[in-house]
Amino acid sequence: TTGEAAAAPEPEPKPPTPPPPKVPTSAPVELFVEDKNDTSVSIIWSQPENIGDTGLDGYVIEICKDGSKSSDFSVNEELQKACRYVIKNQTTGDRLKIRVVAVNEGGRSPPVALAEPVVVKEVADRPKVRLPRFLRQRYVARVGDKINLTIPFTGKPKPVVSWTKNGGPLDTKRVNIRSTERDSILFIRAAERDDSGVYEMSVKVEDFEDKAPLILQIVELPGPPASVKIVDTWGFNVALEWTAPKDNGNTEITGYTVQKADKKTGDWFTVLEHYHRLNATISDLIMGNTYKFRVFSENKCGISESATVAKEEAKILKTGIEYKPPEYKEHDFAEPPKFTTALNDRSTTVGYSTKLLCSVRGFPKPKIEWMKNQMIIGDDPKFRQICVQGICSLEIRKPGNFDGGVYSCRAKNDLGETVVSCKLEIKQPVIPEGDKK
Repeated sequence: TTGEAAAAPEPEPKPPTPPPPKVPTSAPVELFVEDKNDTSVSIIWSQPENIGDTGLDGYVIEICKDGSKSSDFSVNEELQKACRYVIKNQTTGDRLKIRVVAVNEGGRSPPVALAEPVVVKEVADRPKVRLPRFLRQRYVARVGDKINLTIPFTGKPKPVVSWTKNGGPLDTKRVNIRSTERDSILFIRAAERDDSGVYEMSVKVEDFEDKAPLILQIVELPGPPASVKIVDTWGFNVALEWTAPKDNGNTEITGYTVQKADKKTGDWFTVLEHYHRLNATISDLIMGNTYKFRVFSENKCGISESATVAKEEAKILKTGIEYKPPEYKEHDFAEPPKFTTALNDRSTTVGYSTKLLCSVRGFPKPKIEWMKNQMIIGDDPKFRQICVQGICSLEIRKPGNFDGGVYSCRAKNDLGETVVSCKLEIKQPVIPEGDKK
């Protein structure tokens, strides 16, 4: 056996290993349209999952019009290295089939194709007015102010922008509108009261339209009270009454300033300021002096430029302590309730507490009841009712959708009763698109 083993042939040397075959890659993946307009389409994709040892040299992009034969695919001249390509110089409205092939020395990969043909056309991005938060409540400015409000919008193709005021056309002599691709600017060189109103901006793309209202309130100093009179003098006291100004400056009156002057010196001194009622008793006057009184009105812009002076003068008699004719008691004290400041209509947004205010006088002191839609509110914890020195307030805490309606305040004493009412409107908060998650 040893001899046989020695005679066994030696193994032949192995032939050299042939190089591995050159193999194409797998198909590219995730092909989709990134953007498009009336003459071009941008596409992006991801590289093949299996590239192999042969590597990847680039990509071929193939397009053909929908309805043509498959053999009609046209190909880009040079291999593309990037996974993004813009197909340019196309005809608006054409429908294109698009596919991408990876290429290496092993040849072409299978193609990845878009599921649907692409229409060569600008992407219609629905128009949207992006009203800034500070313009969602009313925008208040003073007479003479320059108004320059920029309101952004989005939409593709460029939306057509238009404006109205109170539902009608703008007065172009007063209001200048300038619109760019991204925003519209409302400009008023020097605001006047008549510029107040509801402005509405509209942006339109094809069949889509979006509108946003903008409330402009132009305010100024109020006029003085319409009248001021001395209704009574007794002891060291004077009772004054006045009426609201004819012109409130286009915003609610927030109070009154009352001043007195001794006739001898003629110097005016303030005795009450930021005072809400339409009547007051001025006390601690000096015996033997004669006084004049005047009243200014006040709103959020400030105090009226002039005051109204009472025609009458008040002489504080030396016998002031004894001077109390009985009929004045009757006049001064017993009277049915009377609202000296009415309720104003208000609007607020869901979740934002608001307050209704009025003032009342009467003797004996009137009993106050608040009502909503003619139903007595009572002890409902949603509402806080306060009445101090004739100023009555109803606070509606964090109102919801159903807290709007007609609110009334009823004042009642032995001599009679009276009611004032107002409307409260509750608006929905406006949520900007970016905040909607």
